[in-house]
Amino acid sequence: MSIVELSFIAIAAIGVLGVVGIVAIVTGRGSRNIDWKKNLDKRAVKAEKSKEKTSFFAPSKPKSVEEVNVEEAVDTDETEEDIEETDGSIKIEEKVVYEEISEEERYITRKQFLGKALGGTFGAFMGIQALAWLGFLWPKVSGGFGSKVDAGTIEDLKNQIIQADGSVIPAFIPEARAYVLPFSESTAGDSQFTDGSTIADGLVAVYQRCVHLGCRVPWCNSSQGFECPCHGSKYNMVGEYYAGPAPRNLDRFVVNVSSSGKLIIDTGTIIESPRAPGLSVKYPQGLSCIALAPTEES
Repeated sequence: MSIVELSFIAIAAIGVLGVVGIVAIVTGRGSRNIDWKKNLDKRAVKAEKSKEKTSFFAPSKPKSVEEVNVEEAVDTDETEEDIEETDGSIKIEEKVVYEEISEEERYITRKQFLGKALGGTFGAFMGIQALAWLGFLWPKVSGGFGSKVDAGTIEDLKNQIIQADGSVIPAFIPEARAYVLPFSESTAGDSQFTDGSTIADGLVAVYQRCVHLGCRVPWCNSSQGFECPCHGSKYNMVGEYYAGPAPRNLDRFVVNVSSSGKLIIDTGTIIESPRAPGLSVKYPQGLSCIALAPTEES
């Protein structure tokens, strides 16, 4: 799966998650009316009391009557007037202490959640777009189609291609998406390919794609050429146009021989050529595979 397809899948998944989150928030419960100041006061008082009880370093002091009365008043939520009625000789002033808390300690509001969700979604989208652009600008060309492919040694390829009876069966190289075929410059005559870089030590590499609508063109052993089953375009052994709706010859790759005697196919360089005025190699040399198909079914 290519990086572009992965990018589209990831973008679709993020969009679905964002929609689900927004729907869940909108249809959720209303905002809670919480008297957080009252709750904070009780927590602050209890925290101070717990510090006094669990102190291991400071000795505990006996509590005075005023301190005891203050704690009882806070715990029982008594007002100032109630305390004065129970003991008229003591005047108590209640002081409320507020303790600041961070935003993380408070509950998150709906507005904050939506802002963070949208920000995260946008950030993920931009990250995926950046990866896609990096993959497009700097593609991986260390191997496979689009790079230079090692098709094997010249000797092994020729032994595989040329049969004992003199017929030819091309060597298909999957990594290059190409057929390797023999092409003798001495017998080619006035071929339009003799002066190019598409011939190396008597071998050529022909792209498997039909130049009409992009179908893969199979090899026909009986006619010794390529015949497209989609719309009937036909080419001879070295990819020169013979018949059909194809506008030109089959495309070819630049090839060369390495120092170790191997055929190197540069799939990053595709050579296009117009229809040949004359065929360099005879075609057809036998029955056509497309014409034979209906006869075999009958």
